[in-house]
Amino acid sequence: MISGIPKRSPVPPQDLPTQDMPASFTDIEIENNNAQRLPLLLLLDTSSSMAGEPIRLLNEALATWGDEIRNDPALCNSVEIALVTFGGAGIGIWQGPHQLAPGVPVSPFVPAQLFQPPRLAACGVTLLTEAVETAIPLVANRKTELRRKGLQYYRPQVCLVTDGLPTDTAGRVTSAWRRLIPVLAAEQQAKRFRFYAFGIGGISEYGQQVLRELAPTYHATLQGFPFKDLLQTMSASAGAEQRGAEEETFEQLFARFKTQRSAWDA
Repeated sequence: MISGIPKRSPVPPQDLPTQDMPASFTDIEIENNNAQRLPLLLLLDTSSSMAGEPIRLLNEALATWGDEIRNDPALCNSVEIALVTFGGAGIGIWQGPHQLAPGVPVSPFVPAQLFQPPRLAACGVTLLTEAVETAIPLVANRKTELRRKGLQYYRPQVCLVTDGLPTDTAGRVTSAWRRLIPVLAAEQQAKRFRFYAFGIGGISEYGQQVLRELAPTYHATLQGFPFKDLLQTMSASAGAEQRGAEEETFEQLFARFKTQRSAWDA
């Protein structure tokens, strides 16, 4: 389902995040902040293959990155951050440290200067296809909200990070992700957002093929779990977007990141 946010099954109480949940959710805005906005959405694999050291490193990197982006004068007033996770009970949409309950009609995007990451746990299956289909309308809806408020925005960024293969709800490897290819191609052609895809850890050759087809220009396979470097690359891309950089600049930035990672891994 692309045109609207997909319906999600209710999250069982035992699978809800451990953070104290607010009684009600509202859109988070900073009063009198008329800066041009840059929505940045992270699509994070939290399936069972991420358990142990990978999820620990991801949580650590999110905390460090949150501090860095809050302290970056060029980014803290314009970048807005949202997280979508896939694993555990299914698709999770996060507003800062809090997972939004299904059907709550508020934006998950949080101003960078107020962003606090959640403490993620790893379990369950890899609903990559459904996660991307959740992200697309979230970005589109946020742009609509900004226009309604008379605010301008830069081209949003969507960053997919996974170490496995797309599965169905039963954990079976699925080819359903192929339906995303023409959708993402059309979104990129229309410049509605910039899509990055990172394969991490021991992602298989087939997993790499999935990412190549979903993000022909901006895909990378990284050894280990270099989440800090990956998130810093997203910050650099956001900075280039603010400066009005040409597409060649983003391609060079991404190529440089892949080259550096290959040298470090060697």
